[in-house]
Amino acid sequence: MSDLALPAAAVPAAPAGASYWAGVRKRLMRDPVSLVCAAVLLLMLAAILLAPVIAPYGPYTGSVLRRLKPIGFPGYVLGTDEQGRDMLTRLLFGGRLSWFLGITPVVLAFGVGGLLGLVAGFAGGWVNMLIMRTTDVFYAFPSVLLAVAISGALGTGIGNAILSLTLVFIPQIIRVTESVTTGVRNLDYVESARASGAGAMTIVRVHVLPNVLGPVFVYATSLISVSMILASGLSFLGLGTQPPEPEWGLMLNTLRAAIYTQPLIAMLPGLCIFVTSLCFNLLSDGLRAAMDVR
Repeated sequence: MSDLALPAAAVPAAPAGASYWAGVRKRLMRDPVSLVCAAVLLLMLAAILLAPVIAPYGPYTGSVLRRLKPIGFPGYVLGTDEQGRDMLTRLLFGGRLSWFLGITPVVLAFGVGGLLGLVAGFAGGWVNMLIMRTTDVFYAFPSVLLAVAISGALGTGIGNAILSLTLVFIPQIIRVTESVTTGVRNLDYVESARASGAGAMTIVRVHVLPNVLGPVFVYATSLISVSMILASGLSFLGLGTQPPEPEWGLMLNTLRAAIYTQPLIAMLPGLCIFVTSLCFNLLSDGLRAAMDVR
């Protein structure tokens, strides 16, 4: 998994910061797929943030007399769910929770795992051995099974779902960060800084961290799509968001019975998850290619 970050780790010690990032931006702007994905994500983000303004109804307002109305029904652009609630409204408000559950665990894992991986890669020796062997224990379990097991042990709820996903992603971030840091630590300019008498903290702050941060950040962005799918899966299984909160994974679960009568309505939350995850994945690939100076 760490191979995703290795090409960017080969960044020379110091292409001048401004020119390097200008080159990254220029290469990214020439990638039409990344631009389209970024535009779609920005539009989705704007829509869910403005949900109270855009949504025609309240997310909990419904009537059994209007349940499972088809797409295009008068007054309901995307129809209604199993309790007669407006699907457009539920999808907009549900996006808030889905994005929150997808991004928050990755941000937390990026902070904790990045720090531990940096320490393991730069210190080496028994410190590296202790951190990396502990990390290897988590790789004995598939990510989905581990997330379900931790969430099941902690109990239901959004907070426990975030904690379980964070614990799943921390080992992955540690492994990638340690791999990149080890490669950067052995480069000539780091050896020169060490020979000139620079302290360990100075070397890490000035020479190692700037070259490690980019590759690890790109790898972390690729985990957002995985996190969003896992979070939706936990909600689908009843381990994450609880009714009546709108969340795409939970909406998929509650609309299962409607797959035979209103299949398009039942597929809408899954389509939102698919499009969002795909865009994050493709944008991450574009970032990785743009940061590969080779």
